[in-house]
Amino acid sequence: MTDLSPVRRALLSVSDKTGLIDLAKALAARGVVLLSTGGSAKAMRDAGLDVTDVADVTGFPEMMDGRVKTLHPKVHGGLLALRDNDDHVAAMNDHGIEGIDLLVVNLYPFEAALARGADYDEMIENIDIGGPAMIRAAAKNHSFVTTIVDVEDYDALLAELDANDGATTYAFRQRQAQIAYARTGAYDAAVSTWMAAAIGETQPRRRVFAGTFAQELRYGENSHQSAAFYTDGSNRPGVAAAQQLQGKELSYNNINDTDAAFELVSEFLPKEGAACAIIKHANPCGVAKGDNLLDAYTKAFDCDRTSAFGGIVALNQPLDAVTAEKITEIFTEVVIAPGADDAAKEIFAKKKNLRLLITPQLANTAEAGLAYRQVSGGMLVQDRDNGFLTLDDLKVVTKKAPTDEQLKDLLFAWKVAKHVKSNAIVYVKDGATVGVGAGQMSRLDSALIAAKKAERMADAMGLPQPLTIGSAVASDAFFPFADGLLEAAAAGATCVIQPGGSMRDDEVIAAADEAGLAMVFTGMRHFRH
Repeated sequence: MTDLSPVRRALLSVSDKTGLIDLAKALAARGVVLLSTGGSAKAMRDAGLDVTDVADVTGFPEMMDGRVKTLHPKVHGGLLALRDNDDHVAAMNDHGIEGIDLLVVNLYPFEAALARGADYDEMIENIDIGGPAMIRAAAKNHSFVTTIVDVEDYDALLAELDANDGATTYAFRQRQAQIAYARTGAYDAAVSTWMAAAIGETQPRRRVFAGTFAQELRYGENSHQSAAFYTDGSNRPGVAAAQQLQGKELSYNNINDTDAAFELVSEFLPKEGAACAIIKHANPCGVAKGDNLLDAYTKAFDCDRTSAFGGIVALNQPLDAVTAEKITEIFTEVVIAPGADDAAKEIFAKKKNLRLLITPQLANTAEAGLAYRQVSGGMLVQDRDNGFLTLDDLKVVTKKAPTDEQLKDLLFAWKVAKHVKSNAIVYVKDGATVGVGAGQMSRLDSALIAAKKAERMADAMGLPQPLTIGSAVASDAFFPFADGLLEAAAAGATCVIQPGGSMRDDEVIAAADEAGLAMVFTGMRHFRH
């Protein structure tokens, strides 16, 4: 093996023909012999290029609707033969096999078929066989063969050939081999994940996780940690699919927090009114619905003005100028919304570091999917928490039943609690959070912290009493004892929503009755760790 490997003969067989003709012309101009198959060969011939069909090389026509065309020793021998191995060279000579120095292949569009909801039979036909086999063969023999699987590497290939008099370096071939194996790995991951879902296999023996590089990040959660952002190909609306219109590059924490904000605000349909969520360190510090975005943002901000500084703002409707003006009154890291008008963009343009992300639509929070978390030695996999409730799902367990207005606030508080780190306590009044307690080791502490925050905000706003007076309160899991419930009552809550299911439910219900609270059980919890 030598460092430089000349490219004299190339096999080009691509599903995505973007850039194919320009690449083929550039190779032909360098004296490279072109081999190809089916539609790729036709496209190149139509462009006036001299192309040899693989069928002419193998002596077999493409058959079985194209399923069999490259699976042949004259193809794989040409890719796998070690040029410096006398036995390999002799076998090539004996069997009329010519070396293939460059393989350019991209695969059948399986992921695209999946994204458009193709049926089972169409999905099966979009599973590529010959392509991955050739890619793996060429990549294995990267001592001599260059493998290109992505359109974005065409220019790099030509630059490499220009720099090395028609040859590629070993380092270049190594890098392209790694890219090639990652591509076939991701492809097989998509196939196996789809098939598991298609046949109802919820816990397959093996799971494969794959992502596509989106950007390198300055660092991870802390400056000593390197980090990058990868997309999963799901095209789910959110931070991965958003267009950044302005501002600094997103950091690791920005992306994590923006995702949390957007998933939360997506709980509130735009047709049901404006909504705003403000997130700090992946927890809500204010969420509200309003008559318009300005009203929703103001109410959300007034829940915890201190924590909102340097936070992430998510809106469920396109950003308008008056709301943009209000948001810029304090330091905000990121704003994400399903659109923004020109006047709002002009206002934000004055804040060069403020990131504005635009999404095509909100996320579907009822959509099924998987969530992953790494632990030492393994990976936890679960269904995405897409649980939701309607009024019919609520069970009144106290002597006093909640009013219609209280029920609205209870359901609002429940939606927010789903996105608060456990143990979660959320106070809501008139469609806005007025106190949030998150991530504590006891539910009692969460209730206390949320109430204290509300008291602090009342003092800051010059209010005669905290807004928790007359509020609805949500708990993401059951109250194991009555103490947390009684703390909520002491803070002024008048109604409670919680899953129920504690061994001491009877004691908690009795305490609620004694305190004059209305309480409903959901039968569903929303732990978030």
